[in-house]
Amino acid sequence: MTSTTVERPATAPAPAPARRRIKRKTVQTTIWFVGLILLTAIVLYPLLWLFLATLKPNGEFGSNAGLFPINPTIENYGKVMEGIAGVPMWKFFLNSLILATSAVVGTVMSSALAAYAFARVQFKGLGILFAAMIGTLLLPFHVVIIPQYIIFNKLGWIDTFIPLILPKFLATEAFFVFLIVQFIRQMPRDMDEAARIDGAGHLRIFWSIILPLIRPALITCAIFAFIWTWNDFLSPLLYLTSPENYPLPIALRLYNDASSGGADYGATVTASFVALVPIMLFFIVFQRFLVDGVATQGLKG
Repeated sequence: MTSTTVERPATAPAPAPARRRIKRKTVQTTIWFVGLILLTAIVLYPLLWLFLATLKPNGEFGSNAGLFPINPTIENYGKVMEGIAGVPMWKFFLNSLILATSAVVGTVMSSALAAYAFARVQFKGLGILFAAMIGTLLLPFHVVIIPQYIIFNKLGWIDTFIPLILPKFLATEAFFVFLIVQFIRQMPRDMDEAARIDGAGHLRIFWSIILPLIRPALITCAIFAFIWTWNDFLSPLLYLTSPENYPLPIALRLYNDASSGGADYGATVTASFVALVPIMLFFIVFQRFLVDGVATQGLKG
């Protein structure tokens, strides 16, 4: 009995049109990849320059505008940690952290409650109040500066954190309220009605049903509220007068107002980089929720 050997057919080469398509797709992918790398480098160049500038001596800023320092040093970090105007840097950092954290808590809490009322509660004047709220988006901030200052001054709250924190708990940010309203309106009312049949009220429905489902929108509001408050310069400048109450944006200005020796550019750049780090970390941690929150998709499926 003889054994027969079965020969496997050789793999046929891909047709020429298929090879051309694969080659063209590879070239396109490479071009896109290189283009994205170049775009990323352009976007990150200012941040890289800022970091390397923290290693430049103060006298080098007028003569060396390049990327790398000629005589690198870390003395700028020591001067920044010592602080200015008799206030250590950690105090400015703590003030900014208190204001930003309070703004996040107050904005998210009050905006979510107001948005639920606009989206789910039927009451007289709903349309008028909602239109008035949207209208405040067109109202410049500078229009209300003087009336607000007069009110807070009569209440004796100048040079305290109250004028900067209290409005955040009163749903004064119409942008965040509108964002969450649009998110809630995308959700079906079936769960609300089922919970209402079981005896749940508005507070129970909001806390147990709506709030967990609008987490992407809440995190988006928290990101923007944190960044806007952390970078806010005008409001603390209006209401705070004591250096020990200054947040980081006002403290950065003090380095350019130093009377002895002129502006300290090395310390200013280093303080700016130190103030930027928390924003970068906050954004990196929560940036994956931004797309869901801004798109206001609501429930899917």
